[in-house]
Amino acid sequence: MKQQHRKLLSAARLAMKKAYSPYSKIKVGAALLSDSGKIFCGANVENASYGLTICAERAAVAVAVAAGARKFIAVAVAWNKKGQVSPCGACLQVLSEFCAGMEVITAAGGGNITVRKLSDMLPDAFQIQLSSPRRGED
Repeated sequence: MKQQHRKLLSAARLAMKKAYSPYSKIKVGAALLSDSGKIFCGANVENASYGLTICAERAAVAVAVAAGARKFIAVAVAWNKKGQVSPCGACLQVLSEFCAGMEVITAAGGGNITVRKLSDMLPDAFQIQLSSPRRGED
């Protein structure tokens, strides 16, 4: 595994420890690598009204965008349970907004690590071709 992947997974695992998951007990952390080399982290935040729960991946995107980042190379996702872990469809769609070709590194509690391309995980992502710059991108 690449050194960069190890660093991202380490950051995702640290973020996972900060998750707020009193209902499911599933802790998820995400670390998003920008094209500038900066890492932005997020953790899942559950809510009694489950539909209002925020996934770790989208939390990381929100932190990154709030800091001004718009281009990403990779995301690492870690969770505290055994078995396969994968970002949900909503998170894949949000990530594809910024880089459909990014690497997605996932690590389950049992140590199962995978590396895939986001475009392989969501081959038909919803896209709108903008003729002018996106808002906030002057």
